Amino acid sequence: MIKEVRDVQVILAAGHLFDERPQQHPTERFVNSPDHHVLIAYDGDRPLGMVTGVELTHPDKGTEMFVYELGVDDAARGRGIGTALVRALADLARGRGCYAMWVATDAGNTAALGAYRKAGATVEEQCVVLTWNFETQRSETQRSETQDRRP
Repeated sequence: MIKEVRDVQVILAAGHLFDERPQQHPTERFVNSPDHHVLIAYDGDRPLGMVTGVELTHPDKGTEMFVYELGVDDAARGRGIGTALVRALADLARGRGCYAMWVATDAGNTAALGAYRKAGATVEEQCVVLTWNFETQRSETQRSETQDRRP
C-alpha cells in the first residue's frame, strides 16, 4: 500500500528510508507546501520505501514534477517497491496537471535507474547537471575574508 503522507511524525519515523535522517523543521516546511509530496510504501504498518516529489512551475512551460528522492529499505529491495513508488508519483503528477516528470541520478545507481526505467522513464543522454553548494561557498568566503583581514 502506498500513501501520500503529510504528517511530520510519520515521516520522521520512516527516516531510515532517506539518504539522511529527516530533520523536524525542514520536514515541517516540506509537508506544509502543497506542491511538495512524500509517498510511503507500507507492508502493514512497516514503511518499506518512499519517494519525494516537488512540482516546479515556469511561466512558459507549465508545471512538471521533479523526483527529489527515492529510497527503499535494504531488506525490501528487488521487489518492485521503487518502481511502484515512482509510478504512484507519476499518477499523482498527472492528476495535478503536470506535463512531465524528471529526475537526475548518479550513472552508477543501477537500482534507481532500473526503477525509473521500469516506471516508464527514458534516458536523456545530453543532460549535464551543475550544482552550487552554498555551505561550501560560505565557508570558503569566510576563510578568505579572515585571511584578508590578517596584518
